[in-house]
Order: sequence, then C-alpha cells, then structure tokens
Amino acid sequence: MTLQTLSTVVALLVAVVALLWARHDAKRLERLTQSYWDLRYEQGQLRARMRRLEGEAEPEASDAAPQPGSTSFVPLSSLKR
Repeated sequence: MTLQTLSTVVALLVAVVALLWARHDAKRLERLTQSYWDLRYEQGQLRARMRRLEGEAEPEASDAAPQPGSTSFVPLSSLKR
C-alpha cells in the first residue's frame, strides 16, 4: 500500500467514526430536549395543583383577582392569527 492509499483509508475511517458519533449526539440531544419539555410541563402542572391546594386552604384568597404580575399558560391552539 502506498502512503496515499493508507491516508485515504484512515481518513475514511475517521469520517465514519465522526458520522456515527454525530448521530449518537443528535439522538442524545433529542432525548434531553424531550426530557426538558416534559419537566417544564410537569412543573406547570404541579404549580397549578399547588395553587389549587393553597386556594382550598385559604377560601378568601380564591375570591381575589389574579395578581397583575402573574403569568399563566396559554395554549397555542387558543391564539388566533
């Protein structure tokens, strides 16, 4: 084998390894992204549950209007263009 052939084979092997590594990292990133959004959703659900429980414990607080600085979840399907 000549030096040129040997370097070509090594370059191809490095490229295949890099491709496999990139695919693995892409799948891992997709799983991490999905986990992030699942946790955000669960946090919102738990926060809403806590507000309901706190509202049951303090009946006078449930009659009050929402505070001006508070944010709430608005589903994208409810927004009109």
